[in-house]
Amino acid sequence: MKTKLNELVKKYETKDFIKNDPIQFPHKYKTKEDIEISGFISSLFAFGKREQFIKKLETIFSLANSPYELISDYKKFNLDNFLYRFIKSPDLTELLKILNKLYTRDKSSLEELFLNKKNRLNRVTEYFYKNSNCPDSTGFCFMFAKPEKHSAMKRLNMFLRWMVRDGEVDFGIWKGIDKSELIIPLDTHVARISRKFNLLKRKQNDYISAYELTQKLKEYDEFDPVKYDFALFGLGVNEKANN
Repeated sequence: MKTKLNELVKKYETKDFIKNDPIQFPHKYKTKEDIEISGFISSLFAFGKREQFIKKLETIFSLANSPYELISDYKKFNLDNFLYRFIKSPDLTELLKILNKLYTRDKSSLEELFLNKKNRLNRVTEYFYKNSNCPDSTGFCFMFAKPEKHSAMKRLNMFLRWMVRDGEVDFGIWKGIDKSELIIPLDTHVARISRKFNLLKRKQNDYISAYELTQKLKEYDEFDPVKYDFALFGLGVNEKANN
């Protein structure tokens, strides 16, 4: 199994992966702030049909010359007609507003926000809820799901993979978090293939399953278990396309 998974990683962890993935957006920028801000926004919108959320992300990032400018001057951009699935204009405005506060008033960054190892993802989501004027909005709650609400936290774990791992696809610009601390971004493709390979026994696609799968993958690479996300996701997408 280790040999098979490593072969699949080599097959899918290539620059060709970028063009159809939401990670394409942070790859358009050079500065650390622009990469992490665009990566964070892109990961939050990475649900539903790929071609649809890619188009919405193109709309968002076309508003400004850079993601940092987008959050710095968010009030001047017309977001009134924005809509993607559950996420409406006020939800996007809140997201940009809170990112503005994080970088300008708090003099902090997304990297600093994610650094605390204990209850990392809960602490991140709590920051956004605490600073939101519409924390009960369906769209805002969907962007910032919580493990205790049976979420697998796929999108935030995917964002962490982008920032922490390095390689042809991921950036590796965050040095304060070790690759061994990452949890695999569990979606339907990864979960299905993992059960097919008997890597995951649990039936629910939740955070417990994401953690258990990661622990299993550490048997094959204890230092970088989340590299197998490429193998499992790539194979899952290809199988679905061929059926």
